[in-house]
Amino acid sequence: MSDDSLRRIAKTMTRGAATVLVAPALLSFAVRSRLIGRDRSLEGSTQALALIPGLVGQYLRRAFLSRVLRSCHHTVTIEFGTIFSKAEACLDENVYVGPRCHLGLVHLEHDVLLAAGVHVPSGGDTHGHADADRPIREQTGVKRLVRIGAGSWIGSAAVVMADVGRDTIVGAGAVVTRPLPERVVAGGVPARVIRQRDELATAVSAQ
Repeated sequence: MSDDSLRRIAKTMTRGAATVLVAPALLSFAVRSRLIGRDRSLEGSTQALALIPGLVGQYLRRAFLSRVLRSCHHTVTIEFGTIFSKAEACLDENVYVGPRCHLGLVHLEHDVLLAAGVHVPSGGDTHGHADADRPIREQTGVKRLVRIGAGSWIGSAAVVMADVGRDTIVGAGAVVTRPLPERVVAGGVPARVIRQRDELATAVSAQ
């Protein structure tokens, strides 16, 4: 048997063991979901699972989230300290979510990379604020899906409140308030397109 086959078998067995270990968390989630709703239950569960470090934590988080999110592929990696707040979130193949990220109603397409401390709330209007005479907490917001396109890379501490196109790079600390196109480099507050990635590749190849 080849080394690749052995690795695949080992990974399959480890995923199975992780599923068994998170069974109590899944049962707790199911019960709490009936009492307080799926989203609030999800947030509490992921807060607890976020505290488990290393490779063990990665397997346990993935085993749990693959059964409670709308979709979470078995190749996803979710690092220490990451919290989810919306059960309708989708994570596609080979997604990497760095440490201490906060994710709401988001679709991370395949091969997306999120660096440490990235925040993706459920759009830019999660809290209503039109009535200045009422506390913001009493005003209804609008939650919408934020889609981050396949192959994109979001830098550390960025806040993404609008869609990001495929193969786009968002610089560290940027705040995305409007949709970004495909294959660009964007940065700043609010985030703006700095250059086309194709232009950058041409400049590098010319050196």
